[in-house]
Amino acid sequence: MNLPNSLTLLRIFLVPVLVTVLLTKKSGHGLLIGTGIFGLAVLTDYLDGYLARRRRQVTRLGTLLDPIADKLLTTAAFIALVDLKAVPAWVVLIIVGREIVVTGLRNIASSRGVLIPASALGKGKMVLQVVAIFGLLGGLRYEVLRLPGMILLWLAVVVAMVSAGAYIESFRRVISRRSAAAESLDDTTA
Repeated sequence: MNLPNSLTLLRIFLVPVLVTVLLTKKSGHGLLIGTGIFGLAVLTDYLDGYLARRRRQVTRLGTLLDPIADKLLTTAAFIALVDLKAVPAWVVLIIVGREIVVTGLRNIASSRGVLIPASALGKGKMVLQVVAIFGLLGGLRYEVLRLPGMILLWLAVVVAMVSAGAYIESFRRVISRRSAAAESLDDTTA
C-alpha cells in the first residue's frame, strides 16, 4: 500500500459520503458541501496519478482500482443528479452502461494477463463528465450553470460512446492476437 493507492481508496470512501450529503441535504448548503466533497474526490484522482508517476509507484492494484474509483465517483454523482431531477435517467443509464461494458472488457483482458490502459478518449470522457457534474450541481443553485452543464453532459455522452467503441476494438485486437498466438503454438507442438 502506497500513498497513490491510499488516495484511490479515499476516493472510494468519499462516494457514499457524497451521495448521502447530496440526497439528504438538498438545500443550498448541502449542495455546496456535496460539490466540495466531489471536488475533493476529483483532486484525489489527479493526485494519485501524479504521485504514482512521479514517485514511480505505479502498481497493478492502482492500475485496476483507479478506473473503478473514477466510475464509482461519477456514477454516484450522476445517480444523485437524477434523484435531484437535474439530468434524465436514460442519459445516465447510457453512461453507466458504457462504464460496465468497458470495465468488464478490461477485467476479462486482465484475467488473461493483459492490461488495457485508459485511452486518451477515456480520460477526455472523464474530464468532460467531471466538469459536467460540477456544472449540473452548480446549476441546481445557479440557473446560469445549468445549460453549460447539460451541453458538457451531451459531449460526455458522445465521447463515452466513441471511447467505448475504441475499447471494444482494442479488446478485440488483444483477444485476436492471443488466439492467433495460441493456435500458432498448437501448430508447432502438434
